[in-house]
Amino acid sequence: MACRSEGGREPIVPALERPDVFPARRNEEIQLPQGAFEGLTEREVAGRHTNFYEFLPGRAGDLTRLTTNFEATPWTLEVAGACAEPLSLSLDDLFAFEHEERLYHFRCVERWSMNVPWTGFPLHRVIERCRPLDTARYVRFESALQPSRMPGVDQAPQYPWPYHEALRLDEAVHPLTLLATGVYGEPLPKQHGAPVRLVVPWKYGYKSAKSLVRIELVEEAPTTFWQEAFPHEYGFLSNVNPNIPHPRWDQDKSFVLRDDPVWPTVRDTFPTELFNGYEDEVGHLYPDEPREPQVALQPGQIAR
Repeated sequence: MACRSEGGREPIVPALERPDVFPARRNEEIQLPQGAFEGLTEREVAGRHTNFYEFLPGRAGDLTRLTTNFEATPWTLEVAGACAEPLSLSLDDLFAFEHEERLYHFRCVERWSMNVPWTGFPLHRVIERCRPLDTARYVRFESALQPSRMPGVDQAPQYPWPYHEALRLDEAVHPLTLLATGVYGEPLPKQHGAPVRLVVPWKYGYKSAKSLVRIELVEEAPTTFWQEAFPHEYGFLSNVNPNIPHPRWDQDKSFVLRDDPVWPTVRDTFPTELFNGYEDEVGHLYPDEPREPQVALQPGQIAR
């Protein structure tokens, strides 16, 4: 179903149709964390302010027209590496997993935040199915690379394409880590990372890689896209932490994503919570996470 838009803009539409799966039931046991603003972010707002550099390098924005030629079907998600049973998952295979809707608080490193109802299933179900070897310690994620359909790739040859991210294995199998195939009760639109993406709600948004084509279990910590591009600014862990200032943005305040995210009003600004408010669920994974304000990184230092 198209989302009505104003001003002649292209409507936000799902990349495919799966009436057998959507809408999925809401998991009411997962609530917005304390400290998050109340209510849902408007679907139109969330769909028109997206960081997806394969289409628009250098900034977030409305990608609706830029994603027109991107093909999200057919699709295959490969699961390989240090596992006993590598998988090749089609869309039918992915949609065969039991789906549920979860309302998550989402935080970008650029300080904007939103409350979004994602639909999907815990990543650990896929990882369990591929039977990780005892040597597996990390999980690497790779996004689709379609240069002829992703105009930002050729516009930004300085980046280490394809987009790739990683988690520790214990982070990847945490119950909150979601493989999302939908949002707002429908399959993902292309600008949200159709047909399948990662959502890790206690980390900055760039950790939640979009349009996944490969998941690989590995023994050694892999580097990530932004680590390679800007190691001074982006680390491997990248937990939301108000105590660790980014070289360009202090992180102790967040603001609500609205139609004009560049100029938040005082009313829209609120304190950033450690782990984006999910400390009770994930804090035990990071006993050495800074709980006190830190000095900003100096040139040459590597981000956490």
